[in-house]
Amino acid sequence: MRGRHRARQVVNYVNLSTPLGLLIAVAGRARVRRGEHGLLYAHGYRIRFPVAGAFTVGNVVLTAQEDGYLTGALLRHESRHATQYAFCVGLPLLVLYVLAAVFSLVICGHPASWNVFERLADLDEGGYPRHAARWRRRTLE
Repeated sequence: MRGRHRARQVVNYVNLSTPLGLLIAVAGRARVRRGEHGLLYAHGYRIRFPVAGAFTVGNVVLTAQEDGYLTGALLRHESRHATQYAFCVGLPLLVLYVLAAVFSLVICGHPASWNVFERLADLDEGGYPRHAARWRRRTLE
């Protein structure tokens, strides 16, 4: 494991985001296993919230899908979210993410398209659409 992944892993344990992710995995009866880059994969998550193919809390990537789903672009996207938890000192990211999702809903009607955290994690790799803003500046003719 690279040093940056080890550092992210330690920071996310200390800031309590990874322990929260593990509690969510247990509550959702997911099977947890070690994954790449210091991440923990939680497959078979049974709670129907949030509505997403996968979501990350600390270094724990949760999905309702079976083992083998977390690969390629989606895994890179979720890994970036784990890094965001480290940079946002853990749990404050949850509040900031909700605010960013509300902002995105107001701007374009979709919680991810204008969400700064989803954009920084790469919308395309997360499988999110790019919606235009609901309004545009008017030009004088």
